[in-house]
Amino acid sequence: MNAAMPILGLVLLASTPAQADSGFADLDAIDRQVAAFTGVPIGGEGGATLPVDRRLRLRPCGAGLALSWRSAVRDSVVVQCGDLGGWRLFVPVRRAPTEAPGQPIPQAVRSGDAVAITIRGDGFAVSQPGEALEGGAIGAWIRVRPLSPGKGRAEEMRAQVVRPGLVSFPLP
Repeated sequence: MNAAMPILGLVLLASTPAQADSGFADLDAIDRQVAAFTGVPIGGEGGATLPVDRRLRLRPCGAGLALSWRSAVRDSVVVQCGDLGGWRLFVPVRRAPTEAPGQPIPQAVRSGDAVAITIRGDGFAVSQPGEALEGGAIGAWIRVRPLSPGKGRAEEMRAQVVRPGLVSFPLP
């Protein structure tokens, strides 16, 4: 699993907890719930690229699972156990091509646009106004400059386009 994928999106509560007789969460049930959430079987366009890694040994989830899209781009599904101290998985999704070949991808942010720059870390997020120094589509990394009144010219940085007017810089 690629644990570096962040989350955001629609939420769907699963009605049955995913639990196997082995004392661990039932990974087959998680795969079925992801397929039901996306509406596409594993390997299909818009469905999970692969089954959940069978080496995982997750605690059974008594409160049920919450499934949501990681982002508006719908490139992965977040599967989260609702128990206190529960676990969270990120399931990559096979994306269908959205653009005809040869056509440019529309830019969500253009050079010179005013943007909110959000810096995210473990348990916190800080935002400040800034300016896009180059354009980019959702998911693209672009150069931005924070606006620092009275402090002269702020140093530029790279941030990922989240949506029009918003870029994000996740901290490790």
